[in-house]
Amino acid sequence: MPAIRPATVADAPALGALVARLLAELHGEVVDPAAIDGATFAAHRLLAGHPGFAAFLALDSAQRPVAMLTLSECCSLYAGGLFGEIAEFYVDPAWRSQGLGQRLVEAAIEEAKARRWPRLEVGAPDLPRWQRTVDFYKRCGFTEIGPRLRRLTAF
Repeated sequence: MPAIRPATVADAPALGALVARLLAELHGEVVDPAAIDGATFAAHRLLAGHPGFAAFLALDSAQRPVAMLTLSECCSLYAGGLFGEIAEFYVDPAWRSQGLGQRLVEAAIEEAKARRWPRLEVGAPDLPRWQRTVDFYKRCGFTEIGPRLRRLTAF
């Protein structure tokens, strides 16, 4: 079973590659090298200096990255202040349904407790295509709180 550990700045390329694979799977596309570069740059910047960001990486016995999970600190009045959000979560298809995802969520929960976040939230992909993902989160103890929307802003 792959070992899970907190990611460091040196892991930015591995995180970038796994995030690009996640995005390609979500959008039904091939992995875009530009997406890898962008995600790697962001991972490096966040791991190097953003205290509200954490990431976990799973490595197989050959030390190849096979899964990852990132957390971001958020705040809101409804949550009573600070809370955590799972921002990205990806398990290589060859490692799915073997308990690795559950172990990553458990690592995220322990990190949330260490940071004294009273809750973790996660945005799930569209239903019904991704029902299996929503069911996984429910098995991990998450409850549905409604859809999430976004609007991009120019700056």
